[in-house]
Amino acid sequence: MLELLGSGLVSLWLEMAGVQIKPSDALDALAWQSSPGLVLAPDPNPTGVNTVTAYLKGLITSKLVAQNLTESQGIWMQSGPMLMANHQGTTPLPAASLTKIATSLVALKTWGSDHQFETLVSATGPVVNGVLQGDLVITGGGDPMFVWEEAIALGNTLNKMGIKQVKGNLVITGNFAMNFQRHPFLAGQMLKQALNHQIWTRPANYIYSTMPKGTPKPHVAIAGKIKVEAQPNPQQTLLVRHYSLSLQRLIKEMNVFSNNEMAEMLAESVGGAGIVQLKAANLARVPNSEIQLINGSGLGPENRISPRAVCAMLMALQREAAANQLNLADLFPMSGFDHRGTIHNRHIPVATVIKTGTLRDVSSLAGVMPTRDRGLVWFAIINRGTNPSGFRIQQDKLLQSLVQQLQLPANVPTALTPHSINSLPELGATSRNEILFNS
Repeated sequence: MLELLGSGLVSLWLEMAGVQIKPSDALDALAWQSSPGLVLAPDPNPTGVNTVTAYLKGLITSKLVAQNLTESQGIWMQSGPMLMANHQGTTPLPAASLTKIATSLVALKTWGSDHQFETLVSATGPVVNGVLQGDLVITGGGDPMFVWEEAIALGNTLNKMGIKQVKGNLVITGNFAMNFQRHPFLAGQMLKQALNHQIWTRPANYIYSTMPKGTPKPHVAIAGKIKVEAQPNPQQTLLVRHYSLSLQRLIKEMNVFSNNEMAEMLAESVGGAGIVQLKAANLARVPNSEIQLINGSGLGPENRISPRAVCAMLMALQREAAANQLNLADLFPMSGFDHRGTIHNRHIPVATVIKTGTLRDVSSLAGVMPTRDRGLVWFAIINRGTNPSGFRIQQDKLLQSLVQQLQLPANVPTALTPHSINSLPELGATSRNEILFNS
């Protein structure tokens, strides 16, 4: 049985958390540490401290960090109430895309995992013999992942409704982006192309080739120009309501690829970087000073988060995910399960859920790793220096060294088991296009 379970400290923590536990459920129970505020004592086992000390020395030996600059490196490592290692752990440091953890937390708390953003498609005139006698109006609702597949499916839905041509313009209103292009006119250009396969270029043709066999090619030819308007025409008729992927899937895709534009749109949806900063600190129960944000993506060294706050936000996300019948593996890439995006070419211990971050002089890694001897180990590593690729190698070695000593569990704990066996999103599903008008 875990040495940890024999300690009176853990019994106190479990009592505080209201957890009823059997020894066989230890790994799962240790997932529910609610915040670093419940750190009650340092871990009596020196494994974490010794591993991190060796890691910092290795950074100096490998010349990734100068002898006198280890204070620019931040590390926090925790399991349940046990603080396993702390080096500058409460100091806000440029965290790069670890900022997306804050964005994920506040978006999930605000909207819930099943939320779908709506894009409305309307017309300013009647449809006569397959021709829309007016403008086609797109009113964006903040969907951060309206991409080629979604546009192709929308075109096929319009064809199904009998619309083959648009005599007027393509009008863009609201918060509309396509293929992560947030400039409405440029997004409109791509949409106009996607709706008519006769003017497809290489990107659209390639994406179509990856869609299910037998997917129709849309043909909605728009004769007019692309116009961007602040307000939709009050006389327009609503044709189609397009629903985005679920927020859970959007957050997962954002984090798998560390997509900055998606992060910015999600941050805007909850009120902007200032709101993300305040709500994330509140949900994570850390001082406001430990989360300092200028945007929702992490672009720019002005986004500063302490390693402790990063771990606290991950724990808060696990708590919010559980309220939605999910867990962190449903929101972030998991080693051994996901093989795309930022986890590709990393050497992370199996079943570790991670978030990476990179700027010109920042490399960061945070997540949670299941172990046999310490349950779930929450960690955040923030490196400063001009060799991010070198830091990534050392970060992976740190986790590998730690798991060699603490050992992997026999099975992935339920607290980190993904709920979906399919790691790919179902883009281009016409079932998410609700037809509201029959021409």
